[in-house]
Amino acid sequence: MEFRFTIALIYDFDGTLAPGNMQEYDFIPAVGKSNKEFWTEANTLAEEQDADMVLTYMARMIQEAKSKGLSLRREAFQDSGRRVTLFAGVKEWFSRINAYGAERGIRILHYINSSGLKEIIEGTEIAHEFRKIYACSFLYDVDGIAYWPAVAVNYTNKTQFIFKINKGVESVFDSKMVNRYIPENERPVPFKHMIYVGDGTTDIPCMRLVKNSGGHSIAVYNPDQKGARKEMASLIHDNRVSHVCPADYRADSEMDILVRTIIDKIDLDDKLEKLEVVR
Repeated sequence: MEFRFTIALIYDFDGTLAPGNMQEYDFIPAVGKSNKEFWTEANTLAEEQDADMVLTYMARMIQEAKSKGLSLRREAFQDSGRRVTLFAGVKEWFSRINAYGAERGIRILHYINSSGLKEIIEGTEIAHEFRKIYACSFLYDVDGIAYWPAVAVNYTNKTQFIFKINKGVESVFDSKMVNRYIPENERPVPFKHMIYVGDGTTDIPCMRLVKNSGGHSIAVYNPDQKGARKEMASLIHDNRVSHVCPADYRADSEMDILVRTIIDKIDLDDKLEKLEVVR
């Protein structure tokens, strides 16, 4: 069918679509560490070396896997992704929201923007739902063994991928097209047609960017975590996000109603703009 325009739904992964960190389901137990041990070692290394915490956790993954004789092939990381548990309703969410948009002549595209590992996300049962997965990844040698970070996504450089989506530049490597001037009304996905969904501090720059540029930002929290909503309330108070709700993606949940309402608003705003142009 022919769509009138596109809306981009952009998600963090850890704590947004799945509880906890993706490495904690399979990788960390496999190297014989507790979650606390692994992250403390990675973060201590970052502090001691004055390094980026994302790069140090990736370095620790390679070091730990080598020391325990675990596979460092892409397929092994993808296999870890098959063990990741998702929040309620996530599996059915994409087709339902896509259909809701299509009924209104709107194409819905889904993107991941995560500091987690792309290879693990590729192994999850929802990987096929995303137009593009922007996340950390490794370089692989001729034997297919990971040996060095290829992409490291931290809380500030996450914003670059918002601009890539905005301008329709999907390549991580490309830095020319994303910096080329394109009038906002000619961009494939204007900021006002974006919905950003995240859960923590690493998402704040992106949520603020999207919100301040006319889009919508949603902070989600684990509904099983006591006091989580109260912690998120400060994001609204500080004008960093538009909405806060539980990470429950089932039909007629608070999240479901909220996103459908935002789609309706974007739809109406688009119709009003066209009426103004006609006049």
